[in-house]
Amino acid sequence: MLVVENLQLKLNGNSIINGLDLHVGKAEIHGILGENGTGKTTLANLIMGTNNYRPTGGRIIFEGEDIAELSISERAKKGITLAWQEPARVEGLTVKDYLSLSSKNGRADQIERYLLMVGMEPKQYMDRDIDATLSGGERKRIEMASVLAMHPKLAILDEPDSGIDIVALPLLLNGIIEMNKQGSSVLLITHSEQVTEIAHRVSVLCAGKIINSGAPLETSQWFKNNCLTCPHINEPAH
Repeated sequence: MLVVENLQLKLNGNSIINGLDLHVGKAEIHGILGENGTGKTTLANLIMGTNNYRPTGGRIIFEGEDIAELSISERAKKGITLAWQEPARVEGLTVKDYLSLSSKNGRADQIERYLLMVGMEPKQYMDRDIDATLSGGERKRIEMASVLAMHPKLAILDEPDSGIDIVALPLLLNGIIEMNKQGSSVLLITHSEQVTEIAHRVSVLCAGKIINSGAPLETSQWFKNNCLTCPHINEPAH
């Protein structure tokens, strides 16, 4: 589905992404685990084409095509979507209207189904305005429901657990699992080992490159042992 080869990005003379290689299979949840400042969000922006980011080296191949020079809208048409760390602020729309914009058919029963997938009771939320009366966790789950409604081929989720409380987190993770069951590949970017438990594979990112990759439990343990106590972030010893 997605192949990233020797990806590089230099900004103001600094190497942000440094020879990164990554493979995400069809209908795979692939976790990217890394401390703050190691290049996780930059990687998401490069794959999606946001912030006018274009690699200074390497290739981003999606379904056999190098998309590195395509615009964000062209990548979206190919089935790639990105959910940012901060949920979208779309004041003035109801939850139903917002999800209708994402859904291919906009049917009320389908929208209700997407809300249920992220643990939200449709009767309580369909006619709610997306405004300050919703908590950060509620906004995040609504954002996840909108991604579900898009049926993307590849969903890039940047720190989906940010701002989520302990009660809402399992509901959000269930939404990601349901998305994967629909056939979407998921690039799950996080600094939380708990979140990567739902992944099929996990890769550790440091200094803009993948330094370890494998099964979730083993890779998360390696991350704990080697990264959480590391005195030299972005200067990997391995």
